[in-house]
Amino acid sequence: MEEKDTVLIVDDDKHILQILKLYLQKEGFETALCERGDEATAAFDACSPRLVILDVMLPGKDGWEILRELRSISSVPVIMLTAKGDITDRVQGLDCGADDYIVKPFEAKELLARVKAVLRRTAASPEGIRSVSVGSLEVSLDNYSVLDNGRSVEMPPKEIELLHFLATHPGRVYTREQILDSVWGFDFFGDSRTVDVHIKRLRDRFGERPEWRIETVWGVGYKFLITKE
Repeated sequence: MEEKDTVLIVDDDKHILQILKLYLQKEGFETALCERGDEATAAFDACSPRLVILDVMLPGKDGWEILRELRSISSVPVIMLTAKGDITDRVQGLDCGADDYIVKPFEAKELLARVKAVLRRTAASPEGIRSVSVGSLEVSLDNYSVLDNGRSVEMPPKEIELLHFLATHPGRVYTREQILDSVWGFDFFGDSRTVDVHIKRLRDRFGERPEWRIETVWGVGYKFLITKE
């Protein structure tokens, strides 16, 4: 018998737990349920899920802290589930390493579609280009590491993914929407400003480099330009 993928759902609302369990099991997933934040990491270790649906407001420990703990040990995709809809909260969740973010109240069918989209995107990452080097820059998605002149650079997961994506497609121009779809894997609520924010952070972090730069193509988007072989 084929082993089913497990989805861990962490939420203190029993109704939401049962609804999501029903929908996910109908689609062929196994589910594991957890109602407390301070039990989430143990639940994760116990079930080894393929994906986590994680509420922000939880008893014992909030979702941000749990997300940071999970990202320190795993790159398993995480969808944040919360009542907060402010753009700042969404960017915070994605910067901390979330793969998607959905605001309550929501349609279970929409969340299920996002689960499938995130799993397709993470499964589609070709192993042959998990690491890329440009001059003194080395970016790896195997262990989410960035080396600059041999020095480790601490960066949020989404910045690493964005830099890796651009560096593996040098010279090609991408619109903000194409970057959102490729790096975040979904339409970021129709708001492309998060791409500009992340590009600015990368530029501030690395400054002027003789071998490469991220160039703005006005009216279109961005491209990674190799300036010195």
